[in-house]
Amino acid sequence: MDWTATEVREEFQDILRYWLARGVDGFRIDVAHGLAKDPRMPDVTDPSPPGGAHPHWDVDEVHDVYRAWRRILDDHPGDRVFVGEIWVQTADRLALYLRPDELHTAFNFAFLTAPWSAAALRAAVDDSLRALEQVGAPATWVLSNHDVVRHVTRYGGGTMGVRRARAAALLMLALPGSAYLYQGEELGLPEVENLPDEVRRDPVFRRTGGADPGRDGCRVPLPWSGGSPSYGFGPGPQSWLPQPPSWADLTVERQAADPSSMLTLYRTALALRPHATGDLTWLPTTGEVLAFRRGPGFLCVVNVGDDPAPLPAEARAAAPLLTGDPQITGDVLPGAAAAWYRL
Repeated sequence: MDWTATEVREEFQDILRYWLARGVDGFRIDVAHGLAKDPRMPDVTDPSPPGGAHPHWDVDEVHDVYRAWRRILDDHPGDRVFVGEIWVQTADRLALYLRPDELHTAFNFAFLTAPWSAAALRAAVDDSLRALEQVGAPATWVLSNHDVVRHVTRYGGGTMGVRRARAAALLMLALPGSAYLYQGEELGLPEVENLPDEVRRDPVFRRTGGADPGRDGCRVPLPWSGGSPSYGFGPGPQSWLPQPPSWADLTVERQAADPSSMLTLYRTALALRPHATGDLTWLPTTGEVLAFRRGPGFLCVVNVGDDPAPLPAEARAAAPLLTGDPQITGDVLPGAAAAWYRL
């Protein structure tokens, strides 16, 4: 697609007007950082150049496209929104897409890709809030999507991966701004890593001769009900990508009836999330513990480490609002656990 061509830009603008006239609420823009190329058309000798500069991605001319689109959106009544899928090198580069005359919001992949460590997670939060505040854009948070390994598996898999995923959910949903949930994370689904070669659909798998397994492992259809595939997803015994037998314990039906399930945790956290209002203020902690207040009445504490850690004094004096681990009692936070408190 030649985005330097007037005909191309006008065609897409007409498409926006067509759907806006029919009442759509907005648009998610795939690979939003790729709608312009370096006008010098240099040869690509290194697909991953040092510093991230690449003639195909995050070229400054892309912003002219979104300024024109934003004018069209602003001309229509109602609350309409642009959401960008934008992979860039820094939070400051992301903020450029979210200036008042461009896109409204974007997935925050710096948070998604942050390692499971207190320092890395805090840095991702601080960098995001700082950069987006400069352009008046809301912060966003995301833990998984259809292009990356599901975070239960990224965080170590098994029991530890699930514990960390529960803690990460409470961390994410306590942060200021918007949270994007990828289908299945609310069920604690792991990556399906043992798909047979013959069922894989991702072109990446074919293009690399199987060297790259592709993204099918995070795209296996959800288990809804029952004790065997397709777990209520469709009428047949198999979905378009096969679900593992272990997912019988992770169906929506089963988790909805379990007060300790991942689904119940997400539903409860989303219901209580309005308690987390106001600016974020970090509290002093040691080791792998993160703690912050939101406004005058909400406190979130996360132990990113594997070993138990003492709760901050403010948490010990507060009333528990939600805990991600039934072992959270008294003055100690277990490893890979999080809790919300009402101050």
